[in-house]
Amino acid sequence: MADKYPKYVTQTAMKGLIQKIDLPAPDEFSQDWEYEVSDAARVSEFLYAYENVELTTDEKFALMIIIISSFDDAILEGSAENNWSNLIRHHLLQDHRIHKHTILYWAMLDEEDMSNVYAVTPFMREIAHLFN
Repeated sequence: MADKYPKYVTQTAMKGLIQKIDLPAPDEFSQDWEYEVSDAARVSEFLYAYENVELTTDEKFALMIIIISSFDDAILEGSAENNWSNLIRHHLLQDHRIHKHTILYWAMLDEEDMSNVYAVTPFMREIAHLFN
């Protein structure tokens, strides 16, 4: 598997996740659906789905983006649960081939000014450095 990592959320993955974990469908003005449906209150539910629902590679890729975006929101809100980071780290490391681009996106390795990064960026940098 050379560099055949998923890079984009596909329509098929979107439809599958809408059906499998009851996510809202995009409307006619939707852009970046995976960020629109993120929800800090559903991180545990999303993690449960990642672990227990039969998902394709593209669905896992899309769901992990939703999980990380939701986790980022939870960090900002101060509602992140302690066990989430361990579960997310485990899945990112276990499925790193699927999530390579997602890890690098959120890690923002080229940004030196930590005031210009996501709340989840320090956590994602720890994971990204495991592969360097």
